[in-house]
Amino acid sequence: MKVGILTGGGDCPGLNAVIRAVVRKGEQVHGDTVVGFLDGWRGVIEGRTTPLDIHRMRGTLPRGGTVLGTSRTNPYKVEGGAERCKATLAELGIEALVAIGGEDTLGVANRLHREGVAVVGVPKTIDNDLSATEVTFGFNTAVQIATDAIDRLHTTAESHDRVMVCEVMGRHAGHIALHAGIAGGAAEILLPEEPFDIERVCDALRERHGRGRYASIVVVAEGAQPVEGSLTLAAGEVDAFGHVRLGGIANVLASEIEARTGYETRVTILGHVQRGGTPTAYDRVLATRFGIAAIDAVHDGAFGQMVALRADSIVRVPLAEAVGELKLVDPDLYHGVAEVFFG
Repeated sequence: MKVGILTGGGDCPGLNAVIRAVVRKGEQVHGDTVVGFLDGWRGVIEGRTTPLDIHRMRGTLPRGGTVLGTSRTNPYKVEGGAERCKATLAELGIEALVAIGGEDTLGVANRLHREGVAVVGVPKTIDNDLSATEVTFGFNTAVQIATDAIDRLHTTAESHDRVMVCEVMGRHAGHIALHAGIAGGAAEILLPEEPFDIERVCDALRERHGRGRYASIVVVAEGAQPVEGSLTLAAGEVDAFGHVRLGGIANVLASEIEARTGYETRVTILGHVQRGGTPTAYDRVLATRFGIAAIDAVHDGAFGQMVALRADSIVRVPLAEAVGELKLVDPDLYHGVAEVFFG
């Protein structure tokens, strides 16, 4: 069987482990020929490919990023893009396509499946916000990177009696901020799901420092929003899927905190550091399990499905379900656990 594979959207640790698993089982067990499409859906539109085999994938398990490259190209926003995708697959004799990505990449996969493309999805979002799976690979690595950074910020904050604002990824969901904030002992955690009042944050910091605590870490997700009318944030550029390019809320927060409290406040924006580098052991194993499950789904003819983790088992769910609703932070984890340690 000739199988195509692509990685779309933002990169994250574990992508190569998925590709490696698809190639290994596809070639070794099923006798498949695997073709990689370069730069996500853009490669399918343009017909740009690279051959993949066991030899090519050696040494890639601990490697971050994606050997195939990626992009945020949306075929349905390119004139004739979807038709060109289908034509490319037909011309190359691709009998099945494995699409690795988040809600946008898999949203395209779902639409193409409805139009007759044989596709299986693998969930990839560093934000861990796909509702159909309990965990996505890359999330564990990002939380560990953010926690390590927060641990380091504590010591320098204490040395200089400072407030440190640490910005992490999280467009619509604050899973990284919440988990890293709890693990790192943050004084405040600001999430997209919970609009924040800047004056309440400053009051909490004043009370904390008034008790003799002269250092505070504020963890903020890049998509966190203030209560309406309390603070103005600048709008950013929009990508092909209609998402505003985020980043920089920590700078606004730090300026406001310092102006309102008088405490020296500094900023650390982790940004792409969270995406890069070696995946954790957990993410390597999860990504490998997803890759094996994806090629199994291909040979079972389970097209229009996405592999997912539920109760520590890999299951299949319809792509339509996978992209239908975002998974937001559990309010009980935020209010019942994290808030206990605020201030």
